[in-house]
Amino acid sequence: MALDEIVITRAIMDRYHEKFKNSLEADVAIVGGGPSGLVAGYFLARAGKKVVLFERKLSIGGGMWGGGMMYNEIVVQKPAVHILEEFGVRTAVYEADYLTADAVEATGLIVGGAVRAGLTIFNCMTVEDVVMRPERMEGLVLNWSPVEMAGLHIDPLTMRSKFVVDATGHDTEVVQVVERKFPGKLNTPTGRIEGEKSMWADQAEKLTLDNSREVYPGLYVAGMAANAVAGGPRMGPIFGGMLLSGEKVARELIERLGG
Repeated sequence: MALDEIVITRAIMDRYHEKFKNSLEADVAIVGGGPSGLVAGYFLARAGKKVVLFERKLSIGGGMWGGGMMYNEIVVQKPAVHILEEFGVRTAVYEADYLTADAVEATGLIVGGAVRAGLTIFNCMTVEDVVMRPERMEGLVLNWSPVEMAGLHIDPLTMRSKFVVDATGHDTEVVQVVERKFPGKLNTPTGRIEGEKSMWADQAEKLTLDNSREVYPGLYVAGMAANAVAGGPRMGPIFGGMLLSGEKVARELIERLGG
């Protein structure tokens, strides 16, 4: 049978439009496709919640692909190994409480596992604004990343969600919008983004988990975004705190959503 290019094009367009239309209302919208966002999406989807993730880049996985300075190995501490095991990622003990994993294997299996669990992912999509009501956040304003990169004046589209998770890492992209448009309202000591401090792996790993929480009604932070918003230090290429952060946020949201 001869292949028809138009049928191929229609198949892509029809399936994508169906997927996008079905994602315009969700229980949780996650912004950022790094490890914390993916893990949160996995556990939420596995619990039967409708969850959608938006990533501005072409690739999914955030900084985990590159390990440390493009040495594609990652380090995790023992309390977080159960999450890697959940996805079938192999680990090796380096010394007490320091385990390593291949960064490419870990990222690939986490992405695949999250999608198979029911997480819907849209890459090359930027969140440029939020949908806000007087009492809480209610959704996201979306555009194509190439539109933003080219500086084109193209109006965006919107989606609605019961909760939003900012997992955009150091940039805290969603929280920055809230801070700029609703100053003095964040759940931080100053009511504003406190800013990321310099590297201190031990404290950063602990604080990443502590700081993963709701920072504005309807808006959670996870991973490095949690530390940047709360003023915690950066941790470098150790990923246990990132994984545990995603698990913690998912657990809290599952409880709040009922189930």
